[in-house]
Amino acid sequence: MMVFWNERLVLLSVPKTGTHAYTQALGPRASMVVTDPPDLKHAPVYRYNRFFRPMFEKMGAEDMELVAVIREPLSWLGSWYRYRQRPALDGRPTSTKGQSFDAFLTACCAETPPAFANVGNQAKFVEARPNGTAVRHFFRYEDQAGLRAFLTERLGPLPDIPAANVSPKLPLDISASVAAKVRRARAAEFALWDSIQLRGA
Repeated sequence: MMVFWNERLVLLSVPKTGTHAYTQALGPRASMVVTDPPDLKHAPVYRYNRFFRPMFEKMGAEDMELVAVIREPLSWLGSWYRYRQRPALDGRPTSTKGQSFDAFLTACCAETPPAFANVGNQAKFVEARPNGTAVRHFFRYEDQAGLRAFLTERLGPLPDIPAANVSPKLPLDISASVAAKVRRARAAEFALWDSIQLRGA
C-alpha cells in the first residue's frame, strides 16, 4: 500500500495485480509505503478502515481517495496458481505443484479452500464499509494505460514502471465445466471486473 499524502491518494495493494511494480517505481515519491507485514501491505478496505483511516483523519486527512486495481478473475487465479508453483514452496501446503489448474480452480471454489487454494477474493478485498469508506477509483489490471494516465494526472510525470514479481510462465488449460463453476462461485468478482470502465482506450 502506498500513501500520497499531499495528493490525498492511497493505492491499495490488491495481490497479483501488478502493484508491486508501482511500489518499486513510485516508492520514493510516496509519503508512506507499507511493505511489511503482508497483512498490512495487502490491507483490504476493511483493514484500511480499521487501522489507517482513523490515523489519517486525526492528522487532518478526512478526504483520502482509495485506488484499487482489479484483474480479470480467471487471469488473477491463474497468476496465483503459477506463483505458488515456485520452488520456494516445494513441499509446503501452499504449493500448487502436482495440481492441475482445473483442480486448483475447483479448490478455490470450496467453502473452505485448502491452503494451496486459499487466495482470497478481489470483491471482498475492496468491499465498501458501512461508514462509507470505499474505493473511489477502480482500474482494470489490463488497462495499464488508464492507470498510468490517472496517476500522471494526480502525481505528475511517472518513471518507467518495469514488470516485477512476475509469476512463472505455465499453460493454463481450463475445462468448460470448471470455468462455469468458477463464474458461479465467484460471481461478485466477475461482476466487479465487468463494471470497471476502461480509461486508457
